Amino acid sequence: MRWQKPAEGEVMTKRVRSIAGLGAGLAAVMMAGGLAWVMWPTLSDAEDRPASLQSAVIQSAEETGAPTPATAPADAAVPDAGQAPVTTEAAPASPLDGLRISSQSWRRGGLGSKALITFTLRNANSYAVKDIEIACAFARRDGSHLTDRKRVIGEAVEMRSRKTFTRLHVGFVNVNADKAKCALVAASRV
Repeated sequence: MRWQKPAEGEVMTKRVRSIAGLGAGLAAVMMAGGLAWVMWPTLSDAEDRPASLQSAVIQSAEETGAPTPATAPADAAVPDAGQAPVTTEAAPASPLDGLRISSQSWRRGGLGSKALITFTLRNANSYAVKDIEIACAFARRDGSHLTDRKRVIGEAVEMRSRKTFTRLHVGFVNVNADKAKCALVAASRV
């Protein structure tokens, strides 16, 4: 048996088929990546929903006067007259108690899709605070809510001082966002 060179048309057909297969695979990968990119903000916004629903339930319960899970009495046993009263230690003050945002503004960056926040943190605590988490809510010009973004700041704010953070990238926002309001969520003691 002798090897024969394939006809030129057969070689070209095989090349076209392999290129077409690669093109179809590349198109499928690009479509999957684009779908993931579009769905990403929706998935990150879903994390914040349960907390907002919980605050809505507590707020509506306060308006009606019904006890909320936070204010309802615990199922602890009532001490008898012969038992010594149970004393509870006062919980240490939260680092958020002495921390506040004194001024804030925002602007767009990165072709209009990035939210850059400038704000000043004031720490009135008798200790330094770090790992400060802020949550920013973005709204349209008419005030309707668009999206929420969170960011943890690893820098420390010294005791009884203030620190300004300029153009801090909080996340990507909708192009229709016109207003931003940031609030402190969490912080830890140094």
